[in-house]
Amino acid sequence: MTDRQTIVVAVDFEAASDKALALASELAERLGCDLALVHVYQLPIYTYPGLEPGVLPAYQSEVTAAAKRALDALATKHGVQRAYLRQGDPATEVLAAFEELQPKLAVVGTHGRRGLSHLLMGSVAEKIVRRATVPVITVRADEPAKP
Repeated sequence: MTDRQTIVVAVDFEAASDKALALASELAERLGCDLALVHVYQLPIYTYPGLEPGVLPAYQSEVTAAAKRALDALATKHGVQRAYLRQGDPATEVLAAFEELQPKLAVVGTHGRRGLSHLLMGSVAEKIVRRATVPVITVRADEPAKP
């Protein structure tokens, strides 16, 4: 482990987290910090009347392996030495990673949802910003071009 401070970037492989990683890379260079990536995935739970909720075992290992490959490829592409893969609720797990890693700051992408979509889907970035014990910079994805 290095004595240098760390900037943690939460990534979900969407445009907003790509922008967040680009900003974090620039900040890390200017501030003399290391970068660390955190990706959280959730497995779908299947429920049927009369059966306990569960996940298909083969499906779980395939999803985990695919997430690990994608995260490792992203880390390699950007020269990031530390990448952490976690399973569970994205906001909760990203916040737990912040507590463990004690970064100088964190950078998180946001989709910028508003209105009904925000109400229905919530905002992982908003939950992180509200509960984080470290400074968090949010980076919004570019608005898609309207036809």
